[in-house]
Amino acid sequence: MSATTIPDDDPQPVPPERPAPEECCNSGCIPCVYDMYDEAMENYRQALKAWRSRHEMAGSPGG
Repeated sequence: MSATTIPDDDPQPVPPERPAPEECCNSGCIPCVYDMYDEAMENYRQALKAWRSRHEMAGSPGG
């Protein structure tokens, strides 16, 4: 397997599920379910960026 080959076990990251409105108690909890969601979304964005980069490199000629 060459360095530009993407293994079959490299699925595209899946975004986290947004909390339902009733999951937040509106009492200012730290962390709030929305804080945890925001953190999960940031992790997802970073993982997706890295995944796309790996797949673009594998698909480019000579790359």
